[in-house]
Amino acid sequence: MAAPPAKPGRNCPLCPRLVAFRQAWREREPSWFNAPVPSFGSLDARLLIVGLAPGVRGANRTGRPFTGDFAGDLLYATLKEYGFARGTFEARIDDTLELVDARVTNGVRCVPPENKPTPAEINTCREFLNPTIAEMPKLSTIVVLGRVAHETTVKALGAKRAAAPFSHGGRADIGALALFSSYHCSRYNTNTGVLTPKMFRAVFAAVRRHLDAQR
Repeated sequence: MAAPPAKPGRNCPLCPRLVAFRQAWREREPSWFNAPVPSFGSLDARLLIVGLAPGVRGANRTGRPFTGDFAGDLLYATLKEYGFARGTFEARIDDTLELVDARVTNGVRCVPPENKPTPAEINTCREFLNPTIAEMPKLSTIVVLGRVAHETTVKALGAKRAAAPFSHGGRADIGALALFSSYHCSRYNTNTGVLTPKMFRAVFAAVRRHLDAQR
């Protein structure tokens, strides 16, 4: 039996609910990306940032993680502030934004209805998160955005949740990797005060110090 592909194809059939949702948006907005969203950034990066899933009018529209919605505004501004990105972020895939020693991906590659993937969909899509982590030879640090991304990443790394519980600003060492956790940078979290820009910057300030200490 052939091994599963390392990346989902444009018409990945593995999650029937997501396939139906994707097809509905292809019919509604045929000019949008409407496919599993690939990772953004270099394989040689030391930092990997893992989000939850594409937003329907964000990455599902543009084809780049965190591009086209509020979460990307906060994420990429913060990455630029701490030297993990350069260029101008204009919320479109043909802007001049580049990542520096960083890569961005999602635990679930297809847009889910109401931004809520099911546990089965999260488990299924982990077969793509695993090789995303494995194909980065210099990876030393992962930032997870939100509890769902945290838990699927911990599982992908072969650890138990009890060994690396989620908390904003938390850190766990899993093997040779340092795992930093943050609340997701969604508009809902920032509007409700669950996450402030200052709280978000503090996570990446800690990541910057950690990576600088490795040089």
